[in-house]
Parts: sequence; C-alpha cells; structure tokens
Amino acid sequence: MFKILKYTKPYLLLVLFSIGLLAAQANLDLALPDYLSDIVDTGIQQGGVENAVPVAIRQSELLDRIFIFTHPDNQTTVLAEYTLVDENSTDYDSYINDYPILENESIYVLNDIKQDKNDELHQIFVEPFVVVFTLEQAMANPENATLIWELLEIDPATLPPGTDLFDILSSMLTFEELMFLSNIITQNFKAMGEIMLDQIAALAVGLEYEIIGLDTDKLQSNYILKAGGLMLLMTLLSVLCTISVSFLASRTAAGMARDIRSDLFQTVENFSSIEFDSFSTASLITRSTNDVTQIQSVTVMIIRMVFYAPILGIGGIIRALNKNASMWWLIAVAVGVLILLVLIVFFIAVPKFNIMQSLTDRINLVARENLIGMLVIRAFNREKYEEERFDTANKDLTSVVLFINRVMVILMPIMMLIMNGLMISIIWIGSHEVEAATMQVGDMMAFMQYAMLIVFAFLMLTMMFIILPRAVVSGRRINEVLQTEPSIIDPEEPKTFPESFKGTIEFRNVSFKYPGAKKHVLQNISFTAQPGQTTALIGATGSGKSTVINLIPRFYDVTTGSIRIDGLDIRKVTQHDLRDKIGYVPQKSSLFSGTIGSNLLFANENADDEDLRSAIDIAQATEFVFDKSEGMDREIAQGGMNVSGGQKQRLSIARALVKKPPIYIFDDSVSALDFKTDAALRKALKEKTGDSTVLMVTQRVSTIKNAEQILVIDEGKIVNKGTHDELMETCDIYKEIAISQLELEEFA
Repeated sequence: MFKILKYTKPYLLLVLFSIGLLAAQANLDLALPDYLSDIVDTGIQQGGVENAVPVAIRQSELLDRIFIFTHPDNQTTVLAEYTLVDENSTDYDSYINDYPILENESIYVLNDIKQDKNDELHQIFVEPFVVVFTLEQAMANPENATLIWELLEIDPATLPPGTDLFDILSSMLTFEELMFLSNIITQNFKAMGEIMLDQIAALAVGLEYEIIGLDTDKLQSNYILKAGGLMLLMTLLSVLCTISVSFLASRTAAGMARDIRSDLFQTVENFSSIEFDSFSTASLITRSTNDVTQIQSVTVMIIRMVFYAPILGIGGIIRALNKNASMWWLIAVAVGVLILLVLIVFFIAVPKFNIMQSLTDRINLVARENLIGMLVIRAFNREKYEEERFDTANKDLTSVVLFINRVMVILMPIMMLIMNGLMISIIWIGSHEVEAATMQVGDMMAFMQYAMLIVFAFLMLTMMFIILPRAVVSGRRINEVLQTEPSIIDPEEPKTFPESFKGTIEFRNVSFKYPGAKKHVLQNISFTAQPGQTTALIGATGSGKSTVINLIPRFYDVTTGSIRIDGLDIRKVTQHDLRDKIGYVPQKSSLFSGTIGSNLLFANENADDEDLRSAIDIAQATEFVFDKSEGMDREIAQGGMNVSGGQKQRLSIARALVKKPPIYIFDDSVSALDFKTDAALRKALKEKTGDSTVLMVTQRVSTIKNAEQILVIDEGKIVNKGTHDELMETCDIYKEIAISQLELEEFA
C-alpha cells in the first residue's frame, strides 16, 4: 500500500492545500459551540452584558458607591478609560438619546479601548459591583436592612431622611475595613467559582443600564444577532471548506486512480506470455477496475477524514477542558469503549477482505467464461450447470460480503448508544454543576457539543482502520502487478538490423521449457527459413509447433540456443524493432471493437484505401466485406463476435498483409477456411509474399504441399524436414498425416 503512495506526488500541493482547508474547517466547527455558549450565558442569562465593564455608568454610582470598594490606584486606572459627560459637554446632544439619565445627572462613558484593557477593567470592577449589588438588594429587604443597621450599631430612625448606606460606610469605615467587608460579602460567591461572581457583576451592570435609560432589549437582541450572525458566517465558511476539500480530494483520488490504471495497463502491455501465465485475465481486470476503485475511494476518505479527525479531536479536547475539566473522564470512557468496539470488529472483519477480493476474481472469471463461451454452453445444453456454477461463486461472494456488512452494521447502533449515553451523562453531571453554580448552562451545552465532536473524530479515525485494510489488500494486489518485472526485456545497449534487411531466420540448437517446468517443450531445434520461401511446420497436436514460432517475436525467450535473423541474435535488438519486421497471424484470431477499416489500420495506421483493398482481396475477404453498403466501415463487435470464425481469420490475415513486413508468421490461421478458399488464399499469398520469409503452422497437408521447406515436429523435436515429395518418401509421420487427408482428395 505504501508503494502506491508515490502516486500522490503530482498532487502533493492539492493535498497540502486540502489539509490547510481542513484545519480551517476544524477551527470553524470548534468555534461554534463557544458562540452557542455565549448566546445562552451572555445573550440570554445576562441580557447581552458581556462582563463587569459598563459602557456607561452614573457619576454618583461610580464615585459614591463603586469607588468606595476600589483601591485608589485602580480608581485612577478606571477614570483614565472613561469620559465624563454632562450638560456642558460638547457631545451632550449625541449622548442624551442613548442615555436619557443625562437630563438629571452626569455619566461616565467608556472610551474605545482594546481587549486587554477591557479585561483589566473587568478584574477591577467585578468585586465592587458584586458588593454594591448585594448591599443594595439587602437594603431592599426590611429584615436584611435591619440586620445591616444592627451590625453597624446605627438606629436608622435617628438618621435624616434620604440618608444613603454607602455614605455612612465611607464616612464610618476605613479603606481596610471596607475591603474586609467586601471580602466577607464576596467569599461565599467565590466559593461557588468565578462564574457566579461574573454573573452577579453582569446582572448589576444590567440594572445600571436600565437606570440610565439604555435600551437593554436592543442590547440583548444585538448581542444575540451578532453572535448568531458570526455562527452563520462560520457555518457557511465551513461548508465552503467542506466543498473545496471534497473537490480537491476527489480530483486527487481520480488523478491517482487514472495514473495507477495507466501504469497497470502499460505494465501488462509489457508482459510476456510467461507473466500472463501467472495472472489470469479475470484477475488483471479486477485489479485494474475494482482494486483501483478501492484505492480511489479510500484516498478520498483519507484526505477528508484522517487529516481532519486529529485536528478536530485534539482541538475539541482542549476546548472541552477549558469549559469544564472535571468531566474529562466521561469523554475518556466513551472513546475507550468506542476504540475497544472497533478493535473487535477490526479483527473479525479484516481477514475477510482478502477472501472477498479473491472471490471477486472468481466471479469475474466465471462470468467472463460464460459470456465468451455462450454458444458452446448452449450447444451442449449446459445452461443449468453454468447457472449453478455462477450461483455458487455468487453465493460465496455474497456470504462473505453479508458477513462483513453484518459486522459493520453492529457498529452504528452501538456507537449511537455510546454517544447518547455520553450526552445523558454530561446532562446529568452538568446539571448538578449548574445547580452548584460551578458551571453555566451554555458551557454545559458547549461541553456536550465538544464531546460529540471528539467522539465523532475518534469514530472517523477508527472507521478508517476498518476501511483501510481493504484498500491495503487492493494496493498489495495492484503492487503485485506493478512490481512484476517482465522476463523478456530489451538489452541495455540494443543493436539494430542492417538496412539491407533480408529476413533470414535461423534456429541454432534451440531448447525451451516453461518457467517452473521440469521437462523441455522443445529440444535442439535447428533450421533456417530463407526469404522468398515458405517454411511450414506440421505435426500432431501438442507437438510444439506454435511454441516454435512464438519464440520468433519473443513472446517467450529460448532456454538454450539462439534465434538469429540475418545473423543477429533477436535478444540483442529491441522488441519493437524485432516485431516491426513481423506480420503475425495468431492461432486464435483477435479483432477489436471498431470497424473493419480500423482493425486493418491496426497494422499500419498510414495505409491508404488501396492498400486496405488489396489486403482484403488477397485474404479472400472481399465478398463478405463489401456485401453490405458499409464496406470497411462495417462495425466489429468486441472480440469480433458478430463475424464468423473464417471471416475473423481472413481479416486477421488481411491485417498482417497491410503491414507489408519482410517476415510473415501464420499460426494455423486457415483452419476455419474451406478448401476452395484456402487454395485461393495460398495462391494470392504466394504472389503477395514472394520476397518475404513465410513461416506457417498448419494441420492441413494441402496448405503446405507447395512449401519449399516442411518441418515435421514430434514431441518437441524436428524428426524430419524437406519438401512434400521428399517427406512422403522419407517420413512416416508426415506420410501418415498426408494419407489420412488423401480421402478428401486434397492432393488430386
């Protein structure tokens, strides 16, 4: 699988850009719970008052109440950040609409300050506001007011009407005593946590806003709308990031799949027959399609999930702990159970992926055999048997897929149970902390969302550990093909054929055996095929005739000995140069989907209509090619399924003739032709290939009766060679074959 990663190199910039977008998306997603928490805690519970720093405050409230519980140094700091506004101020008219209290008394308005200064002022204001608010609330209750007067040892009846408690406190107590009183009042709130202190201070600021005439409803709605607007903007940006990453991931994966398929195809094209013996056609098709698709799908998921999940998970943990560090164990338990569950599924399901890909190969093989051999199946009434064979392969694959899917389907309900259980636990424990004033409702909601994001992140990562093994299997199967070195390769310093190429083929003591075989198929084959002559090979089925001629284009390489063309060992020239000199007509005719014309141009794309027509005439294909108006534009189905065997053979011969090579190889290529057509074809071929070297494998004595040299092959050896007349006198094997065919009066 790791060797497949080299295909990401051209798309590295896209991957890096995707990671950047994923980091941005994760941060946007992680910011949303914070804003939701602010809307609940600040926007709803605190009426839009963010902290204990008032944007405006009455002069009397600040100087006569707040400042008596504020250190002188802090008083100076506060006054430096506020501007006194009264009826003599130049900007009085602009303030009176927002602060109607200006008609009766002066106010201090907060200057435009930075966030760090705002935080400093909050720390200064929070306790004085809590103390003032607590005393004001206490004085509003007669019982509490009586208690306060008793503590001060003052009879309120003796006080002049309108006497203010804070005036008495400032006149009776020293600053140290006032601070001591402040600590007594705030210590109970501090025991509940800083949250409670901040909330009471914000509540006190909100009451001050009502007194000065500020529109608190507008303040609240503006805060909620602002926070909600930011949430909406972040959501839209997150959606854009998601779409962009999906596009880039898809583009990267599709490009990788294209490159892998291209390399697979090029590698397979360079395979010799030896490599094709190692990989079945069905397996190569599966590896080039299904396995590449698996890599493509997993690549998208890796880019989209594997890079995103750690950022989301780590960021979620940090932010969740900032909200409340006491409930970390809930997330840890949920993630631990989740990982344990996925590991169980991993060890159960992953071994089945190898089996599934092998069974996919099997079903492709059976389907391909059935489609290709449909006529044979029908001819022998084997439809029922083949249906059962396909059904068996189909059921085997289905049972494995169902097993994997049943294991996978267990994950979702259990994961939902874990996630819902986590939510209930957070609500249960969080509600008690809210009741104890150690946590706010909004923070609990944010913690819940962060917990879901963390679990979701771990869920994405663990799911990848289940999906990735199947891609690893596919990657290994693809790599098996890509890493297979062709056994037949070009020399490092190739030679070239002489310009005056003749085409003399010489076999020198050639022996050959298939890789892994113990016995040689060919033994000490030696002969010379001269230009302008036909060298024919005849013998019993399986004697090695086709193997001999397959050595010439280097479909296989000789085991010992050598094959020389014009005195040059064919292993010392490139395969391209060698095959460029050969017109090959295989034993099994192969046509490609397209037209008759495109199949003929396969040999020489620069051939003109006259060359094509001449080749068709020589191959005795004129009648069936031009019996319809389409002519050479007639469509050929895949594999030539819409033409007969004889027609395919004649078109294959015509294709070789279009090439006009100096060497022709015919591997039993007239077996489907009748005697009359065969005779006409031989006559025309002799005229066309008069100067070329012709090698012909056949079972028909009539086809090679006029050949200048006939090689009789038996059990991989040349048992005799000569002309037809010579062999009839000297070779019993040839004579037996010839006599068996005389009944057809082929030699009359």
